[in-house]
Amino acid sequence: MIRIAGLTKKYHETVALHDLHLEIGAGEIFGLLGPNGAGKTTTVRLLTTLARPTSGEASINGYSVVRHPEAVKRQIGVVPQHINLDQDLTARENLELHGRLHRIPRGERSVRIRELLAFVDLEDRADEPVGRFSAGMKRRLMIARALMHRPRVLFLDEPTVGLDPQVRRRIWDLIREMNRNGTTILLTTHYIEEAEMLCHRVGILDRGRLIALGTPRELKRRVGEYVVENIAGGETQYRLFTGREEAIRYAAGLSGTVTIRETNLEDVFVELTGRRVTE
Repeated sequence: MIRIAGLTKKYHETVALHDLHLEIGAGEIFGLLGPNGAGKTTTVRLLTTLARPTSGEASINGYSVVRHPEAVKRQIGVVPQHINLDQDLTARENLELHGRLHRIPRGERSVRIRELLAFVDLEDRADEPVGRFSAGMKRRLMIARALMHRPRVLFLDEPTVGLDPQVRRRIWDLIREMNRNGTTILLTTHYIEEAEMLCHRVGILDRGRLIALGTPRELKRRVGEYVVENIAGGETQYRLFTGREEAIRYAAGLSGTVTIRETNLEDVFVELTGRRVTE
C-alpha cells in the first residue's frame, strides 16, 4: 500500500530524512518510533504531499506522491499532531465542511457524518462548538474528519500526544477498530507503550535514518529479551540478556537495588543509539 525508495529530504544543509527505503502492506498498522527531530513528521509530510522530497520516490496505493498528488489525496486521511479544527464551528459543521471539500454528495455526506459521530462517541455533542471540547474529544473528531471520505490509508502523527492515559487508550481502541475495518495505518509516536500495543511492525528512526525495522518482538529479540537494572551508588546500570536464566545468574552477583524485566522498544532504541526515545 505504501512504497518508499531512497526518500531524502534536506532543508538547506540539514538532512531531515536520509535515503529511506520501506514498504507497508495493506491492512497493516505500522509505527515510526523515535525522539523529536528523528524525521517522523518529515516522513509523514512527504507521504501526504505536504512537502516535496529532495530525492527518491514514494507511492500510495500505486500513485506517486510527486507525480500524482491529487490521486494520493483521495487515498489518504491525515490526523496531524496539532489541533487544526475550526473552533467556532460545531463538530457536525467541521465534518460537513470536510465532506464538501471532498465533493461527497449531500445525502451520502449526511449519513457519513452520523456514522462517524457515533464511531467516535460524539453524537450527543454534535451541535456544540468545538472550542468547548476537551483535548481528547478534539482528537477523536479529527479522526472522524480524516475518515470522512473513506481513505485507504490513514496517517496519524503523534495521535495521543498530551492526552491522559484513559483518553489515550480510547484512541487506541479507535485505531484498532479502524484497522479491523480494513484501513492501513501509519502512525508516528515517541510513546513506547503505544508502539508496542498497536503496531504490527515498527521502524525506528534516529537523526533521519531508519536504524531498525521489524515486529516489536523481533526487535526485542535482536538486542536481548530481558533487562537487568541495577541501582547502586546513585546510578542505574542496564544490561540485556537473551534468556531469563542468564539474567538471573548475572543479577545474583549484584549489590544495590536489582530489577529483572522484559525488554521494551526503548531498550532497543537505547542499545542501538546510546540515547533514549524521549531525548
